[in-house]
Amino acid sequence: MGLETVLAEIREKGQREVQRLRSESQQETTRVLSAAQERAGKIKQVASDEADKQTGYILSQEISAANLLVKRELLNTQKELLDQVYQKALISISGLPESFHGDAITRLLFEAKTQIPEGIVRVNRRDRKILEQVISGNPEFKVFSVGADADIEGGVIVESRDGTLQLDLSYRTFLDMIWESGLKDASDLLFK
Repeated sequence: MGLETVLAEIREKGQREVQRLRSESQQETTRVLSAAQERAGKIKQVASDEADKQTGYILSQEISAANLLVKRELLNTQKELLDQVYQKALISISGLPESFHGDAITRLLFEAKTQIPEGIVRVNRRDRKILEQVISGNPEFKVFSVGADADIEGGVIVESRDGTLQLDLSYRTFLDMIWESGLKDASDLLFK
């Protein structure tokens, strides 16, 4: 064999080897790229899922906060309305005729006498004359004397003579008791 033939054979073998290496390299590159794309797809999907989860969480928090704000505003408005009803009730009771206040003072003095047998009775300025008439007109009430005016809408405040005991039988006290016991019912009626 001549040198040319050996060289041609070596060249041919080298070209086949280069071709084989290129083919293997191409396959390895394709495999690595495919694996990288697969990992990138998984990372992208995890990031997308996490973003969706965070978006849902933030959205849920914002909705809850908005609902809480609306509920708080509604409750504040309801409380304001109930406070107005309470004030109007006190004003309405205060505006009742003198005969009502006279009967109320008489009944309240009978109630007070069971707890404070004798003492000083205080009423608002409007009811002072009525109280004087009730005390002077009923011998059982001679044990009571008229005290200074009280800052109440109506009713009586009775103190023992020594000042150790005070009984608040004002309209506001009675309304507060009724209000506390019936507030839920009133709220249900007003805001359904």
